[in-house]
Amino acid sequence: MPLRDIATTLVIVYLIFRILKEPWIGVVTYAWVSVFQPHKHGWGFAIHLPFAMAVALVTFLSMINHQKDWKLPYNGITIHLMLLAAWMSFTTLFAFEQELAWRQWTNVMKVWLFTLVAAAVLREKKHIDWLLWVLVLSVGYFGVKGGLFTLRTGGGEKVFGPPGASFISDNNAIAVALLMVVPLMPYLVTTLPERWKGRARWGFLAAMILSGFAILGTQSRGAFVGIAAATLFLWLKSQKKIVVGFVLILLIPFAIGFMPDTWVKRMKTTETYDTDMSAQGRLNSWQTAINIANARIVGGGFELYSLRTWAVYAPNPANVNSAHSIYFQMLGEHGYPGLALFLSLGLLSWWTAGRIIREGRRRPEHAWAVTLARSTQVSMVGYATAGAFVNISYWDLPYYLMVILMVTERLISAQKARPGDKMNQKAKLVVT
Repeated sequence: MPLRDIATTLVIVYLIFRILKEPWIGVVTYAWVSVFQPHKHGWGFAIHLPFAMAVALVTFLSMINHQKDWKLPYNGITIHLMLLAAWMSFTTLFAFEQELAWRQWTNVMKVWLFTLVAAAVLREKKHIDWLLWVLVLSVGYFGVKGGLFTLRTGGGEKVFGPPGASFISDNNAIAVALLMVVPLMPYLVTTLPERWKGRARWGFLAAMILSGFAILGTQSRGAFVGIAAATLFLWLKSQKKIVVGFVLILLIPFAIGFMPDTWVKRMKTTETYDTDMSAQGRLNSWQTAINIANARIVGGGFELYSLRTWAVYAPNPANVNSAHSIYFQMLGEHGYPGLALFLSLGLLSWWTAGRIIREGRRRPEHAWAVTLARSTQVSMVGYATAGAFVNISYWDLPYYLMVILMVTERLISAQKARPGDKMNQKAKLVVT
């Protein structure tokens, strides 16, 4: 019996007992099982065990037993999440491929449900810190592994994500995932005790560099665009522009110079998209999504990518491809209303991060929130740009980041009225 399977099972069983006492641990555990899929890394019985379902059921049971420990906040983000879930459910009724659509609907609703559970259960700074540690390490593992692989092969072979039914298995998807977690690594250092921060900085620096090589090793042209956008935004937001710019000037040419000529030629195909078959396939899919959305307000539903759909709506019916874009995926599958709700979620999250930064600057004790919000904005830039070329509209991480921003804003708002602050006490009396 494989030891890895036994170890994974024992860890999950232990966490289940912890979840019964504290519901928030269920959210963190579910995120780990969903994003990292630890049971898929074994070779025995654990591969087929329904760990995610077990963790979800125990979390709901714990929420029933601890009803005073959670409350779903009603704000712009949670309302839009519920509206988008309702709209996607409605569009599934009219989906072109009913069997496949309902199967995907089940997967997507699991993500949406636990996003709302996270919004209700996470209430303290340690909760969001633990969730971030789990998310960053779960994806960062593949960054370190992929970076070492890229260095060993000289960048001659592609880096892929975890095998199996995962949102980030594809080379393009894991590239976007890494682009999102790398900006969050510096924040995690600040959550550690002072005596550990020195070594942790070097460890995370190594992880960031290796993840950078892994992103290049995916040979994803969309990720290359995402790196450029995220790097520019990072430099613009940096308080030490000269230092950061100098480091980037040194590192970027070195990293690109390490990659083989085949990689350089592939990146240059972004300039000659009109003769690149892969690019032509994407353009064909994007126009198909537009045609479907123009013809049907509900779009084509989940998993619409079939010969019969392309025969009616595609400029080139023989070239059937997935949407290859978070935006055109939402547009084609759920029409203009679905895309509008999806974009609104992104804008609301961005504004939430902006409010956290503005409020956090006024109080030194909120410096952690400012660092987190800025890191999250860089992550969002990576998702918004590189995601334009890959299908990960329903992946968990972006929605967990929305929740983290909500909880962070709630925390710093609650800390405004401190007992020793006369002004706040006076305001409290007025409200009373």
